[in-house]
Amino acid sequence: MGEKVAADGIDLADRERYRRKLHECLEGLQRLLREKRFDRPRNLMGLEIELNLAGADGLPRMMNSQVLERIASGDFQTELAQCNLEVNILPHRLSGRVLDQLAEELRTGLGYAERKAREVAARIVMIGILPTLHANDLTAASLSENDRYVLLNDQMRAARGEDFALDIRGVEHLVSRSPSIAPEAACTSVQLHLQVTPGRFAAVWNAAQVIAAVQVAVAANSPFLFGRELWRESRPPVFQQATDTRSPELQAQGVRPRTWFGERWVDSAYDLFEENVRYFPPLLPVCGPQEPLRVLDEGGVPDLAELTLHNGTVYRWNRPVYAVADGVAHLRVENRVLPAGPTVDDVIANTAFYYGLVRALAEEPRPVWSRLPFAAAARNFDAACRYGIDATLAWPRPGRSGGLADVPAVRLVREELLPLAARGLDAWGVEPADRDHYLGIIEERCRRRVNGASWQAAAFHHARRQGLDRDAALAAMTRRYGELMHTGTPVHTWPVAWAVGGRSAVPGQRQAATGGRSGAP
Repeated sequence: MGEKVAADGIDLADRERYRRKLHECLEGLQRLLREKRFDRPRNLMGLEIELNLAGADGLPRMMNSQVLERIASGDFQTELAQCNLEVNILPHRLSGRVLDQLAEELRTGLGYAERKAREVAARIVMIGILPTLHANDLTAASLSENDRYVLLNDQMRAARGEDFALDIRGVEHLVSRSPSIAPEAACTSVQLHLQVTPGRFAAVWNAAQVIAAVQVAVAANSPFLFGRELWRESRPPVFQQATDTRSPELQAQGVRPRTWFGERWVDSAYDLFEENVRYFPPLLPVCGPQEPLRVLDEGGVPDLAELTLHNGTVYRWNRPVYAVADGVAHLRVENRVLPAGPTVDDVIANTAFYYGLVRALAEEPRPVWSRLPFAAAARNFDAACRYGIDATLAWPRPGRSGGLADVPAVRLVREELLPLAARGLDAWGVEPADRDHYLGIIEERCRRRVNGASWQAAAFHHARRQGLDRDAALAAMTRRYGELMHTGTPVHTWPVAWAVGGRSAVPGQRQAATGGRSGAP
């Protein structure tokens, strides 16, 4: 999303030309697949993490441009709102001590970013949704200074034709309206990339869809938004509703939302790109200079710029990615399920679990998705978002009898999926010591039934029992979260009780802390 796009206005001719080029890109992709012009297997993975900026008081800080100026590294970029950053880790080969290498690079990068943020009285917080955000913090004025964000916001507003509505029933009920897509910026995630060959793409994507619910169950870290306790992983419903360009009438007609789990298992990467073009009107009809079919005819490899741009505005939880590196095309599966945080070790544990499990499941002779209806996988995802580590999931029974059984997520992970993940990491050639350390964190979370979301909820209610009001309790919990995050110890070891002091900032203090853009609701 950081690419610069000039917001010079869009007319009907732009849309017509863009649609024509989208279909030419699809034809080009089909030719590339048919002619087998993709990169060889390289076992490459990539990692991106979206971050929040907060003050020492735990309240959001709208100052990513100042922080990025001090960081002065291409590894860090803007995200949608001024309280967001993104850090990108260079691609690594999945083998050897890769997990410890990733952890060390993250600790070094985040430590440096934290030192630079402190120069302007900010802190880095790695969390799915910053608990102290309020609706007034996320407005069009709080979007980052990037033409693409402005254009995307304008186009989504025009497509919807009315305010975006959040209506989420969880532990509590949140109703909120916004004239912009800014509430989507509340959602900060970890994105895991895996480069795959066209022949393996469908199996890897299907496997990633199967385990999306399990990923959320063990890693949920987003239980609060705008002062309300909602789902254990509230990012998916928030993201879907904050980017929903459908009017209520279109929703009633069954038009698909732009934030989408999907509706079927696939046989090829082409299936997903074709669905994106067929179902979703373009939001950013900005054409590149290349003519993809001409490039192919001349023996080159097209960038398929219009298709990749459009693909970036359809928010699948497992997204197909086409890219060209060193003149060679490749495909990736981008896993967007995980919330950020809580600690580096937690992030790498989630990473190890995903890459190990997706490898093992993709190579099974009788794959899980041949025995699990897609609708059941979608229901599992919903249940995991709602209940987190306490979710119960539908899963195929072992043996030939078939059918599904309802299994607590923690039991499924400990008894069936962790051994599979270990087998998958072995197949990648990951060092056994790394494998055991990071999968051991997942096992301990399941054994203790503690993840980031359950800790946040328990710590918030502890602060409330100490006599703090709602805003004060959320701020105190966020400050405590930041302290424990920087110790690096995994979240399942964090104590819930601590000496809670101080009451909530009055609205004037909130305003000063966030640059004058927010106030208590």
